[in-house]
Amino acid sequence: MTGPAALLGGFEAALAGPPGADRWWLVTEDGVRVPLPVRRWHGGPEPALAGVLDRCAGPTIDLGCGPGRLAAALAGRGLVALGVDVSPAAVRLARARGAVAVRRDLFGPLPAEGRWAHALLVDGNIGIGGDPVRLLRRCAGLVRPGGTTLVEFAPPGSGLWRGGARVTSGSPGGERLGASFRWAWAGVEWAPSLAAAAGLTVAAVLPLDGRWFVELSRP
Repeated sequence: MTGPAALLGGFEAALAGPPGADRWWLVTEDGVRVPLPVRRWHGGPEPALAGVLDRCAGPTIDLGCGPGRLAAALAGRGLVALGVDVSPAAVRLARARGAVAVRRDLFGPLPAEGRWAHALLVDGNIGIGGDPVRLLRRCAGLVRPGGTTLVEFAPPGSGLWRGGARVTSGSPGGERLGASFRWAWAGVEWAPSLAAAAGLTVAAVLPLDGRWFVELSRP
């Protein structure tokens, strides 16, 4: 099982439990363990994201919105914002904090396709589906001409990785391991080539508090 259902199964448990009640990791098929900041997802937008949200000046779609902290923050600024996630727990939490959110596969039909001013892929969500070019092409189809996609990339030197991954919690030897799904990550050095392959251009690179965000523009 490597599609949206597996991805849902992996992240649903992490989102559904009390924040900070357990530790969670993304574990790749070759054994790399990446900690998942579940507690952060349940809070408000961290300072690093202020510069990202400031780039949103019109209707914004937050892809893989999780508990909806970005969609809610944009709504608080008076902007139209929609969170999208395959996880029922994520959508429930997003709505509870006042965000508008729908449970959808982002590769399926979505509201207002081609009319959004901005799309967000934050918190490693460039990994969704395991194919960054396909995902960025999807974003290009969601935003209007001249619209932007704001993407969080991995730090410089991280390279481009695509493969199977699982979400796990607990300690080694007693871990609860979810089903495998396709995932990816890309170092910020890959932004120009991935953007070009998706028909987008790099408008700005935003290093913020040790994290790397890139604004991609649709011609």
